[in-house]
Amino acid sequence: MSSQIYQRVRENPKFKELVTRRGRLGGLLSLIVLGCYYAFMAVVAFKPEIFRIPLAEGGMLTWGVPVSAALIIGPWLLTGYYVSKANSDFDRLSDEILREANKK
Repeated sequence: MSSQIYQRVRENPKFKELVTRRGRLGGLLSLIVLGCYYAFMAVVAFKPEIFRIPLAEGGMLTWGVPVSAALIIGPWLLTGYYVSKANSDFDRLSDEILREANKK
């Protein structure tokens, strides 16, 4: 692509919308993951007995196991959500931007 097309893409208001929406979603999902990890570490550091509570009366499985599993599976699910948004909304917007830039 020529530098003129790059300039038209950067000047397109849809490009600014795309960058903003993508950045907000990425930032929000990152904050969710980091917040969960830091909360988990804070509980482990200051109130570890919470994770030692059995799930069922007399059971061997404690609350620490499903919470830890959620900390592993949760980011995968959030990544899948980001990918689905990227493949639908963000790709559609990118295609519109490129079509408009190539028209002029």
